[in-house]
Amino acid sequence: MQAHEHSLKGYLTGLVLAVVLTVIPFWVVWSSAFSAKVLFGIIALCALIQVLVHLRYFLNISLKHTGKDYLATLFFAGVLIFIMVGGTIWILFDLNFRMM
Repeated sequence: MQAHEHSLKGYLTGLVLAVVLTVIPFWVVWSSAFSAKVLFGIIALCALIQVLVHLRYFLNISLKHTGKDYLATLFFAGVLIFIMVGGTIWILFDLNFRMM
């Protein structure tokens, strides 16, 4: 495995992207310019991009320099998180439907 280059420029780029990706959903909710479905989509997209920014700029994980076993472990953790979050949302919507 090669050593990753830690630079102030990379961290500042990540910081700026993280702040922008945090401000966008707050502004969209505050402005009330979109429907609830579009709002949820924008928030989810910004959250997904935010995760990728953190992985790339703060954890220094790149596809070129990271070992395949580490990427496989990271992918498996992502699948588990997706199952847990998806299952929770599914259960909450089902409970909401049954309570109506």
